Amino acid sequence: MLVNGKKMAVSGLLMALSVVMIILSGVLDFNTLFFLAAAAFCVGIIVREYELKTGIVFFAGTLLLGFLLAPQKLYCITFAMMGAYVLFVEGLYRFLGRHQNIKNPKLIFGAGKFVIFNLMYLPALFLFPKLLFAGEISGKVMLFFLLGGQIALFLFDKAYEYFLIRMWGNWRGKLFGRG
Repeated sequence: MLVNGKKMAVSGLLMALSVVMIILSGVLDFNTLFFLAAAAFCVGIIVREYELKTGIVFFAGTLLLGFLLAPQKLYCITFAMMGAYVLFVEGLYRFLGRHQNIKNPKLIFGAGKFVIFNLMYLPALFLFPKLLFAGEISGKVMLFFLLGGQIALFLFDKAYEYFLIRMWGNWRGKLFGRG
């Protein structure tokens, strides 16, 4: 009972923090991606601290509250993509951890992250360009956004790894009273 209460309390506080960051992304436009990425990182915290199922429920609740409370609904879609990426990557990480006989797990993990991102990004880029851009889009602009998305993936992924390993690793010891 105590563990479930602690899990609920931590999840509730992180969900509130995530929703506030989604709202701030629409209010403070100069830090939109920072706040949305930070909110998505909270999904990863829940998955790492508890389990993937808890992370999925946390993500769904945060997304629902974000849609209800955020002034910019389009930013909720961006959060949804970032949060879904985090869930899929964490799921892949857990899958590879359970299957120790797989050769080159680091290579498979890196390739998997690339595939996961592009399965979400490329349909949005090519099938729904009006959602992202106003007017006609030239081939050069599409190529720029295609390459820019890959760079954004690299930066997001490095920031996520740094946050979970360095920052959350230090904070969790202070919050939970363990190393």
